[in-house]
Amino acid sequence: MTDTSDFPFRDPDLPLTERVADLLARLTAAEKGAQMLHTAPGIERLGIPPYNWWNECLHGVARAGIATVFPQAIGLAAMFSAERLSEIATVISDEARAKHHEYLRHGEHGYYKGLTYWTPNINIFRDPRWGRGHETYGECPYLTGRLGVALCRGLQGDHPQYLKLVATPKHFAVHSGPEALRHSFDAQVSPKDLRETYLPAFHECVREARAHSVMPAYNRVNGEPCSASPTLLQRILREEWQFEGYVVSDCWAVRDIHEHHHVTRSPAESAALAVRAGCDLNCGCTYEHIPEALAQGLLTEADLDVCLRRLFTARFLLGMFDPPERVPYAQIPYEVNASEAHRALALTAARESLVLLKNVGALLPLSPNPRHIAVIGPNAHAPQVLLGNYHGTPARSTTPLEGIRAAVSKETRVWYAPGCDLVGEKTDDVGPHANLSEAISAAERAEVVVLCLGLSAEIEGEQGDTSNSEAAGDKLHLNLTGLQQRLMELVVAVGKPTVLVLMSGSALSVNYAEANIPAILQAFYPGQEGGTAIAEALFGTVNPGGRLPLTFPRSLEHVPPFADYSMKGRTYRYLEHEPLFPFGFGLSYTRFEYRELKLSKLELDDAESLELEVTVHNVGAYAGDEVVQVYVRDLEACVSVPHHSLRGFRRIHLSAGAEQQLRFTLSPHDLSLIDEQGRRVLEPGKFRVYVGGSQPDARSVALSGQAPLSAEFSLLGTSVELPY
Repeated sequence: MTDTSDFPFRDPDLPLTERVADLLARLTAAEKGAQMLHTAPGIERLGIPPYNWWNECLHGVARAGIATVFPQAIGLAAMFSAERLSEIATVISDEARAKHHEYLRHGEHGYYKGLTYWTPNINIFRDPRWGRGHETYGECPYLTGRLGVALCRGLQGDHPQYLKLVATPKHFAVHSGPEALRHSFDAQVSPKDLRETYLPAFHECVREARAHSVMPAYNRVNGEPCSASPTLLQRILREEWQFEGYVVSDCWAVRDIHEHHHVTRSPAESAALAVRAGCDLNCGCTYEHIPEALAQGLLTEADLDVCLRRLFTARFLLGMFDPPERVPYAQIPYEVNASEAHRALALTAARESLVLLKNVGALLPLSPNPRHIAVIGPNAHAPQVLLGNYHGTPARSTTPLEGIRAAVSKETRVWYAPGCDLVGEKTDDVGPHANLSEAISAAERAEVVVLCLGLSAEIEGEQGDTSNSEAAGDKLHLNLTGLQQRLMELVVAVGKPTVLVLMSGSALSVNYAEANIPAILQAFYPGQEGGTAIAEALFGTVNPGGRLPLTFPRSLEHVPPFADYSMKGRTYRYLEHEPLFPFGFGLSYTRFEYRELKLSKLELDDAESLELEVTVHNVGAYAGDEVVQVYVRDLEACVSVPHHSLRGFRRIHLSAGAEQQLRFTLSPHDLSLIDEQGRRVLEPGKFRVYVGGSQPDARSVALSGQAPLSAEFSLLGTSVELPY
């Protein structure tokens, strides 16, 4: 390429704004438009190589060859640990940097080889049918916000001059199905629900974590296509939240503006509408029509400069135009990728993501040396099911069957039978994977049965990415698919002690299992080390401590219509029916006792924070993790408010007999509400705070056998409107 070393934009000692301005001044209008596509071409005369903006790292560097694969996002949420997620994000960004610079050494600039990552998915998992729900951190805005902040910070790093990667919270906003309608759907949402549920996690990632990019959703919100929404992109994101990064459309979403939303009449009009609204980068091809928009007077070159200034600022912050020796992240060696240390962290994450839902009669942990154990089910030995979607390729992985075989003694006979496929109605006379009688024979010969059932990312996921979905990636029901229910009932009828291991990314209405199987372990899609972690939990070398980041309803009859974006009747905050398994719930092999809940004050003014103090004591026989959860209920609100809302959590480890004193702070923001106009208001009145290992609903108390501690306090003064 041309020697451009003397150009001011190449001087790393100049102020960033001067470097960007110098580069923009050297571009033609045609070159500017081309740089606004995700496949930005090289500009040889300026020594600028091509750059592809599209990368994914939902739970590990994805689609870029060998990489460490952590549990799927919903499993990472089940850890209830922002600290652990931050550690994982640092590992992911290490691998991303190492792979990027190795690609550069080989002259590669294609898909999934850059430093701008379209992660995390922080949409609220408001409906259990949504296929992409397992990409999220669940149904709670508070939990999603804290985890989103942790991931964005870990990906972007903490260097004073350079970004390690660019994180991109998505899909902004009010987006969670139906998948089949996402290109044309208009999500109608009230100001209250918008501000109370759908925006908080984005606000925290932008304002607190300083995420440098945001991706809008495909759908419309209250009539405006998200990729060209003045409300979302201008008034809220840039003006109210003071966002300084760039906005990238979802892939081919700008094309939807004219083809499916019918808001414009041509690609040039759609491109102009999106650019003027603040969408700087187009994943897709619609911005190829920017020259037409310029010729028609729909755009000016100054409009392009606004976008290009943001895009090139990101590339400068990533160190792309600086000598590699000036960029510390460029020194991360390729050898960190899929290293033993990273594999060990993937195992830790898999262990911490497991949620024990039932354990009647202390069936678990199992005896470490059974003579015969049967491992049955279509998910018992299916490596791909471990990975969920948006994943990399692990250097090696372990299925539940492999984990169990490695955990038991050489004298133990492990009987294995898939029993059936995840989908389809094949029976014993067709094929090796639909042999119900073989599964029954294995169960009959075993002392204990481990039944591995659930779903896969081929059943639930993104539109166009699920070969076995009946609804474009979404679910039509919450039941086990295929012959799994029949398999489960036949195995239970054998009469052997049975453990159900569920591997799924969403809620299943396993009412029969809850009533008839003594032990249930929810494993989600646990990543490359999932089988080892599951076996460790079954045999007691690991004590499960995860919590559900979503509600398991008993039936779809208890869930509002899918396309209704009102929060009425949805999630733990507004549900109207008793769930099968509640948000925040999870058991342990040990028992934790909460003592001495103390409040710093019983009466607060509107500028004060409330300090909480509680002691947690492990009174059982096993060491284990406890997830301490803090919920707040507004007892005298002037508008409809959640039953209670999570406002703090901390995962701790206690040896048997040990105790720990914890402190939490509730700020005025934590005590405020969103009124019908979407304003954040701090009202005087009475509140109740709950601290325990679960939420304070009746079902959680019944399942865990222990109610959270609680106390009332009052807020004095008059109503005050707070910043968002």
